[in-house]
Amino acid sequence: MTKKIEEKDILIEDNKIIHEMFGELDQNITIIEDELDINVRLRDGKIKLIGRSDKINIGEKLIFNLIDIIKSQDKLDKRDIIYTIDLLWKGEENRLKDLLNQVICITSTGKSIKPKTLGQKRYADAMKENDIVLGIGPAGTGKTYLAMAMAVQAFKNKEIDRIILTRPAVEAGENLGFLPGDLQEKVDPYLRPIYDALFEILGVDNYIKYMERGLIEVAPLAYMRGRTLDSSYVILDEAQNTTNEQMKMFLTRLGFGSKAIITGDITQIDLPKGKKSGLAIVSKILKDIEGIDIVHLSKSDIVRHPLVQRIVEAYDKFENENV
Repeated sequence: MTKKIEEKDILIEDNKIIHEMFGELDQNITIIEDELDINVRLRDGKIKLIGRSDKINIGEKLIFNLIDIIKSQDKLDKRDIIYTIDLLWKGEENRLKDLLNQVICITSTGKSIKPKTLGQKRYADAMKENDIVLGIGPAGTGKTYLAMAMAVQAFKNKEIDRIILTRPAVEAGENLGFLPGDLQEKVDPYLRPIYDALFEILGVDNYIKYMERGLIEVAPLAYMRGRTLDSSYVILDEAQNTTNEQMKMFLTRLGFGSKAIITGDITQIDLPKGKKSGLAIVSKILKDIEGIDIVHLSKSDIVRHPLVQRIVEAYDKFENENV
């Protein structure tokens, strides 16, 4: 039996919210219509929803949740809409407010950095509550960016004295010897993503000031050997490209008053054949140790261009079919 077509009017008195809700050339409304199979119209300051009663009920909840998102962050993008719809279908829309109310850090330009998915919130909470956290998941899930935002906020709050960011320079080899220039020039190409995130969060001037004082250090993993890292927020990025020996070396550098955040994607290992990933191994070794948390982010936590999630899904499907 076909469900009856119904209409529902939602009054929105703020024109700015209406403009943001609809988006340029009504692109946001097009997404809502396609995802929910309803018609959405604007008449006399009212959003009119037209469709089956079950879809209309979801649509009404969606509109009110999107209003909350716009009020919280002054903008609305496609990722927000699709993720909110996904939560609504799962019956988890009440958890959306947890995301809107949690600010990790304010950037140099005044932008609020917040977790954008429930997985990211779980990751941020884990970093607050534990001294060692492994963030494992595909590209675009915010593993490194959120870790750096947490580090900067801890630094601003004087919870730690310095921030240390490191990653293995797999392509260059451990000694980096064949590359021209001094140490910084040798490793810069491999650390560029870290610099980009730091510039956005801190601003270039603050970054340079802290670097000159030795309060922020960016270095390849090989240069962590033999050190003890006290009162530091240490982030190991691209950890899937560490060997088991390198991972053990890194973890045993941790000193008093320090945190270590280890991020990586175990589906993107660039190690030579026969070398096992230290991240894959350590996630099994440390899974039951108090004070250590392992957070697995998924394709639903991807916050880059919406096509990135579809690309990850396509690769997963292809790899599963060709095992």
